[in-house]
Parts: sequence; C-alpha cells; structure tokens
Amino acid sequence: MADPLSRMSPASLAEARDRIAGCAIRTPLIRLETDGGGPIFLKLENLQPIGSFKIRCAANALIARRDRLRGGVSTASAGNFAQGLAYAGRALGVPVTTYVPTTAAQSKIAGLQRLGATVLPVPYDRWWAMLDTPTDDPSFIHPVTDPDVLVGNGTIALEILEELPEVARVIAPYGGGGLSVGIAAALRASGSQARTFACETEAGAPLGAALAAGEIVEVPFDSGSFVTGMGGPKLLPPMWPLARTLLAGSIEVSFAQTAAAIALLVDRHHVVAEGAGGAPVAAALAEPHDGPTVCIISGGHLDRGHLVSILEGRVP
Repeated sequence: MADPLSRMSPASLAEARDRIAGCAIRTPLIRLETDGGGPIFLKLENLQPIGSFKIRCAANALIARRDRLRGGVSTASAGNFAQGLAYAGRALGVPVTTYVPTTAAQSKIAGLQRLGATVLPVPYDRWWAMLDTPTDDPSFIHPVTDPDVLVGNGTIALEILEELPEVARVIAPYGGGGLSVGIAAALRASGSQARTFACETEAGAPLGAALAAGEIVEVPFDSGSFVTGMGGPKLLPPMWPLARTLLAGSIEVSFAQTAAAIALLVDRHHVVAEGAGGAPVAAALAEPHDGPTVCIISGGHLDRGHLVSILEGRVP
C-alpha cells in the first residue's frame, strides 16, 4: 500500500473537502465540560447526515471514481461506511451492495435499508475475511485501505487545524485504522506537531498488542459487545506499517469507562455517541494531557436498548 503522505497535502485535502461538500458537513468542534485537567474538545462527527464520519471517506472514494462505477459498487462494512456509500450512491444514481456482519447494530441495518442499499448479512469471520483478503474486483471499495478513503478521513484533520491550530493530541477509535491513520497523515502533511493516538477497548485491542510485540498478532475479540465499529481479531496487514509509523500509541479503555463517557456526553452536552464514539472521550479522561486534546466522536449509532442501559447506570 502506498504511503498516504504521498496523497496528502493541504491542497489535496481541500480538494477532497470540496468534492464531498454535497454529502458531508463541517462538524462542530466544542469543548467538553469537565471537572479539571487539560482542555478536551469534541469533533462531533455523529452529526453528519448519516450519523458518522464515514460519509467523508465513502463519498470521496465513490465520487472520485463515479464515472467507472455506474453499474454499482460493493463493500464490507459494520454499517457506517456502507451508509456513507449508500447516501452518496443514492445522489449519484449508483447502486450499493454491502456485506455486514450478523453482529451489526440494528440501527445501522435500518439506516442502510432506508438509504436503499442491498444488505447481505454474513457471519463475522467471513465478513472479516473480506476485509483481510485483497480483491481484484474494481467495484469493491475497501472501507479502510483505499487511498481515497484515507484522504477523505484526513479532511477531519483539516477542519481541526483551522479551528484549533494549537491542538496537541487527537484521539480516534481504531477499527480498521483508516480514521486514525488518515488523520495522523493529514496532520503531518499539514506541518502540525499534534500526536494522534488510537483508542481501543477490551472488546479487542489488536493495535496495542502489535505495538507491544513489534508485529501483527491475533487477540481475543468480542464481536457481540455494544462497542461496534472498532476492534478486531488482528490488524489489517496493509495498515500495520502505517499505524506503527504515524500513530503515537494506543490507549485501551474498558466497557465501563466507555459507557460512562457516553453517559457524560448525554448529560453535559446532549450528544449521543455510539461505543466507538464514546471510547476516545474515555481515553482522554483516563490519560489526561496538559495541551488541547481533540476526541473524534466518530458516530452516533447506538441501539436504543444499549442507550437505556447506559443512562440507567449499567454497562450493556
């Protein structure tokens, strides 16, 4: 896989932002009301039209090649990336088919169906293999490793730097790695000294394990937890050299910490975050930093039952 820095520049990021302007919005950056510690800011990607940052990278990847894909595209997604494709595809008249794991949140399945995507549920192992195995199918858009996906994710960093140029740390959830690596590459290409940290949970922390071992290793993974869209049994091989080079480390948080962060966002800011969106806040609170920290609230697709449990003080 090519070094994403070769595709990242302030000009290319601005071009991507212009490309996706009809689909994605510029999301707010607000300060988290905390009881002490360094300033923490929230990049509210859960307010995107599909409720997730994935609309940026999906729209960028689809629009960049729309003339070649009128017959339709496919992907493998836990839900958010496919929703981004479906949203952009509906506007462009491009049919979208997505394979989703049977453990995907029902709110994400409902969103895909509402957007007109063809949804094909498959067992988690088969779904993961689709991400982990290279394909020559030109109609398949990889939700993590596609270069246009990484640049689309990098537009988040562009907006952060415009509003908070003094940012010292960015924390993003680590699923396949496209979000954290895309942001880190964009920050570096823009000349920022901010460090990007991945966030993982006890559902499965393959990045932390790989960093400790110096190589990709398999880890236990709970694919049925309320924290969807992040974690996995191991790293995707193309992302390992990028993550090792671009990311400052991994911060692991528990389910309880993640649930508490989600409740905090609801109580203090009326913001509903999914597990992957709440985890960076949990990480920022667990490991305070003197300089400004930005947490990527990656999405808001939390099943109602899980939200009720969390607001009642329980861990789903």
